[in-house]
Amino acid sequence: MEEKKRTDEFEAGTAPPSRLNNREERRVQKWRKMIGTGGSDWKYYVRRKPNVVKRRIRKGIPDCLRGLVWQLISGSRDLLLMNPGVYEQLVIYETSASELDIIRDISRTFPSHVFFQQRHGPGQRSLYNVLKAYSVYDRDVGYVQGMGFLAGLLLLYMSEEDAFWLLVALLKGAVHAPMEGLYQAGLPLVQQYLFQFEQLVKEHLPKLGRHFDEEMINPSMYASQWFITVFSYSFPFPLALRIWDVFLYEGVKIVFQIGLALLSSCHDNLMKLSFEKLIHALRNFPDEAMNPDSLLPNAFSIKLSKRLIELEKQYNDRNGVSSHKQVKQPRLSRKAS
Repeated sequence: MEEKKRTDEFEAGTAPPSRLNNREERRVQKWRKMIGTGGSDWKYYVRRKPNVVKRRIRKGIPDCLRGLVWQLISGSRDLLLMNPGVYEQLVIYETSASELDIIRDISRTFPSHVFFQQRHGPGQRSLYNVLKAYSVYDRDVGYVQGMGFLAGLLLLYMSEEDAFWLLVALLKGAVHAPMEGLYQAGLPLVQQYLFQFEQLVKEHLPKLGRHFDEEMINPSMYASQWFITVFSYSFPFPLALRIWDVFLYEGVKIVFQIGLALLSSCHDNLMKLSFEKLIHALRNFPDEAMNPDSLLPNAFSIKLSKRLIELEKQYNDRNGVSSHKQVKQPRLSRKAS
């Protein structure tokens, strides 16, 4: 693909304490107080001061706490605690029909990132285990290539087992609407999101929407990966992480907001381009358009919650789509004692 694979050019990790400035140290301390030991105070704080939590998440979760906070805000920590030993059984004792597909695709997931570069190295093994485990946990969905980017990003911040349960929380809908429809046959949720996004472009950026129509450009040509990988595939790593912070807490709305904010920031240039150059530009946004400190505030200013619900209903009415399924527990047959 033509997209710039910038996400894997950076390494996740924590700066040593000596390199944290005083302001960052104070920020980390605020977060530690909010979380409590091992997350013990998190739910209490979220109930007591939801607006403070939302504001701090939108400013970015400190990198040294990101893995833990992602588990807390996604609901995956609860799933892990409710299912002791399940991940180990899925990895060790179960077999998957998708194993060869997973092995084939692993080298394509963040290929430039040091953690995943070594063939059969620890990063690739962990990624294989998580994807195999999920394909067994949910045999209806199994494995689809885009899942690798979600699991790969999670593995940079947490253990295999933690990453697996966060993947379950996302796809099965522990907190927000389930994402499994992004990967089911026919990609039903992708189709819904693209429908919603196309309508939103026409409503928020009418001139650009008309220009896209004239050039026969539709969102499936440039935005599918945004939804399937939540911007982890081709966007700068610092931006992808900030988007994921918000995505895990507020849901998929942020993907629509970021998409509209990107198009808005490049509006004048996009209006000048014809089909082929438009496609290239929509897959390769300039670096200045993807500065988290300017893009995210612009995205947050776009109010979409009510309209997204209306467009979802409109899409479902037109296509006879039923309501989302909720989290289900795995059906396991232990093959070893």
